Amino acid sequence: MSRIGKKPVVIPANVTVNVAEGNVVTVKGPKGELTNKFHQDMILKVEGNVLTVSRPDDEAQHRALHGLTRTLINNMVEGVEKGYSKELEVNGVGYRAEKKGNQLVMRLGFSHEVFVDEIPGITVEVPTPNKIVISGIDKQAVGQFAAEVRGKRPPEPYKGKGIKYTTEVIRRKVGKTGGKK
Repeated sequence: MSRIGKKPVVIPANVTVNVAEGNVVTVKGPKGELTNKFHQDMILKVEGNVLTVSRPDDEAQHRALHGLTRTLINNMVEGVEKGYSKELEVNGVGYRAEKKGNQLVMRLGFSHEVFVDEIPGITVEVPTPNKIVISGIDKQAVGQFAAEVRGKRPPEPYKGKGIKYTTEVIRRKVGKTGGKK
């Protein structure tokens, strides 16, 4: 049995979970609503404030989907209750970010400014010129948007300039040494 798949998903009091025909799960909470369709072979049961995921047999595909389905539903429940956020740091001389309307405007050492439009369901905040906070209720969308912003200027290993996650550690390299002999 999957260790993760057999763990029940506890549904908080302020969150409602509805499983419709064809394994369409709708989760509503204080932060918003998420809907996702899961594989029809997975067996989803809501009993009181607990949702359990089980599989019909030990076929390889069903074993693979068991833990995945449970984790995705748990992420949906956690997202509508608390939300998710990613923090990015902008490092470098003259590198900075600001928010103009619904656009993130960044100066990243290029000859031009870099513009990134906010997408629906994602909010971008710039508390300081060198910090970007991306938040939303969909864990996958928040992570994807943060990765796209980071991809505009990934951190380089020699001086550490670029956009990095606040928890990320940049492995630094030593530059060239000495001259000719």
